[in-house]
Amino acid sequence: MVGGGQLARMSAPAAVALGVRLAVLAENADDSAAQVVPATSIGSHLDAAAVRAFARGVHVLTFDHEHVPTDLLHELEDAGHAVRPGPDALVHAQDKALMRARLATLDVPMPRWALVSTPDELAAFADGVDGGEGVDGVGWPVVLKTTRGGYDGKGVHLVTSLDDAVGLLAPARAAGVPLLAEEAVDFRRELAAVVARSPSGQAAAWPVVATTQLDGVCREVIAPAPDLDDGLAVEATAIALRIAGELGVVGVLAVELFEVPGLDGAPSRVLVNELAMRPHNSGHWSIDGAVTSQFEQHLRAVLDLPLGDPRARAAWTVMVNVLGGDHPDLYRSYLHVMARDPGVKVHLYGKGVRPGRKIGHVTVCTDDPHGLDDALARARHAADFIRGVIDE
Repeated sequence: MVGGGQLARMSAPAAVALGVRLAVLAENADDSAAQVVPATSIGSHLDAAAVRAFARGVHVLTFDHEHVPTDLLHELEDAGHAVRPGPDALVHAQDKALMRARLATLDVPMPRWALVSTPDELAAFADGVDGGEGVDGVGWPVVLKTTRGGYDGKGVHLVTSLDDAVGLLAPARAAGVPLLAEEAVDFRRELAAVVARSPSGQAAAWPVVATTQLDGVCREVIAPAPDLDDGLAVEATAIALRIAGELGVVGVLAVELFEVPGLDGAPSRVLVNELAMRPHNSGHWSIDGAVTSQFEQHLRAVLDLPLGDPRARAAWTVMVNVLGGDHPDLYRSYLHVMARDPGVKVHLYGKGVRPGRKIGHVTVCTDDPHGLDDALARARHAADFIRGVIDE
């Protein structure tokens, strides 16, 4: 696994249980996964020599992020290395413009979008004036995204006017890389459909979940999404499975979605927001709440093993991220959290505390079909106490 972050770290227990050797290419010896994976090599994913050397020592190459250069992955694949997901699939999670264009060919429902480099092009997209190339004006505000390198809200900007956008357009135009402009969707909530696919084409899907974002970072996940129409859940899952198949994804694919109210009393619909081709924050609940976690399933998929059962173990599973604050002593909080609520599962990532940084998550499961509010309250209390927001 290229990348030594928390996704690689949480893959380690699944590898141990499966009896397979997990090797990690981490940038630093104190990276999250490097602390717990004995077979750790130190090197950057941008260092071609380091990645080549790492690939020679493993049977299958996979990732805990999407930032390995596409050309390097093509080179490794051409040399006979098993790269999963392959570069032709992964590029759609690396490049938002390519992703939008490819999904458009599949008639996947999405927000209206355009590539823009100049104020005139952005005005055409927002206002529908000259130069709109047949695109109706979507109105203001508009979401502007860098096409590569953004994650957890980075590289995503909500602009309310051309004046707001000038400082973003100028450097993009100088670099010769357009920005992706999207309509600001008036959505009811955000959902995620997480699926897995193997090289032989077997696929599995977890229940569709509801996610809550704070400043571009996932804060909470509820599995399954409460009050989700069965037909819409089936549609969201079918979209994710179709994308996985059409793009040739191998491993876990997370499809982030907007649930949009229907017009004039019509049923709600979903629009695809983002793709991630790796274990994803919206699937962390599955460690404690599903028969097969996303981390075990990802390893099964990239190794072309039969996929596991993705069904939920409980009526409700709630996952709340622990974000860094001003409280560096995380382990002191174990005494309170574990004594107060033995049913809370705490997962810390071994990362240094910085404000807003993901440093762990907590999970609460309940078999009570009416117990969602209680589970949310328990998980939120535990996360807030670990973070230092509350002290009782």
